Amino acid sequence: MSLTSFLLDNTDVRERFRQEFKKPEFLIKKELIAPPKTTRYSTVGTAFDYLLRFLVQRLNPRTIDKGYWAAETAIGLLPHDSRLFAKGEKIVSRAKKDLSNYLKKAQMSDALIESALLLATLDPIYRAGVGHELIGVVHQDDIQDLKNLISAIDEKAFTAKSLCMINPTFGPASVLVDGADADLVLDHTIIDIKTTKKLSLDRRAFDQVLGYYVLHFISGVGELKPKPDITAVAIYFSRHGYLHVMELSELIDSATFLKFVQWFKRRAQEAFPL
Repeated sequence: MSLTSFLLDNTDVRERFRQEFKKPEFLIKKELIAPPKTTRYSTVGTAFDYLLRFLVQRLNPRTIDKGYWAAETAIGLLPHDSRLFAKGEKIVSRAKKDLSNYLKKAQMSDALIESALLLATLDPIYRAGVGHELIGVVHQDDIQDLKNLISAIDEKAFTAKSLCMINPTFGPASVLVDGADADLVLDHTIIDIKTTKKLSLDRRAFDQVLGYYVLHFISGVGELKPKPDITAVAIYFSRHGYLHVMELSELIDSATFLKFVQWFKRRAQEAFPL
């Protein structure tokens, strides 16, 4: 997720985003309906990302999926340790079987939830090269946490009318920032998932989802032809069961946006030279 590092590690990039995109007021008040049950926030958040994408696949049979998980990529980084490599392969194999059963029966089982947690123990290997000692470790209270998060979902909000994509990349634009993939695209909206007990639109999350739109503008999400018409970005606050949608027409200044995109491309090439 190098779009994240591009924004996080460069003060001038963050400042330019602030100049270009005025963050709207966020006055939403919602009940915290799925409070965290542990402090394993990252693992639960990653596992929920998997589970929500599985649910979206069930709701939208024509979902476009790039065909592999971050956890699968992580396994490719483990060949030096035959024990962990075998454990990783077993986790992914089991998860695929559990997902297949879920898509057939439409019943989210404890087994699938556990598989999502197991997959989440592999993701840090791919994202940051850390966490080898936690591969395959699952806690029962995390399973209950995920059940609560799933119960908070309004399935109508994740049922597409036409286009549904999970974990799409942005072709050459993803390469431009050394890797980037969105969580979901539903119809005309790019969606980012946040599993946090704090209901607020912070600048970091706002810039992230706008960054995805910039990448889409450059190369198109999923490399679909013709390029999908994206008119909104959104953040799903999973612990509040709330999807916050922002119309791009209210965020983007057409008089300056093209110039910003050209700057973004040049700055990314400086940060990630080929």
